[in-house]
Amino acid sequence: MSNLSQKHCIPCEGGTMPLDHIKNIELLKEVDTWQLIDDTAIEKTLLFKDFTEALGFVNKVGVIAEAEGHHPDLSIFGWNKVKISISTHAIGGLSDNDFILAAKIDELK
Repeated sequence: MSNLSQKHCIPCEGGTMPLDHIKNIELLKEVDTWQLIDDTAIEKTLLFKDFTEALGFVNKVGVIAEAEGHHPDLSIFGWNKVKISISTHAIGGLSDNDFILAAKIDELK
């Protein structure tokens, strides 16, 4: 793994270019089992033993997201699964922040 989880998200406003496909693929190798979605998002689905564990995980992700000022889309479904989707909406694609947040989330499970 990389040192992405040791970095912090930097506020990103419109006008910044999203990462290109080559950079996305390079950074995807530094996070655990995330999938690249059309070079505009990365996603991961996790399985938990029950709803309580899934909800606890979502709450931990929320703490990290607030601390970093970068918020993923989160969904609990099927009572024990969590889907996480991360992108930088302000630029319509992916930024380093998305991979930093993914690396921090990877350390939770």
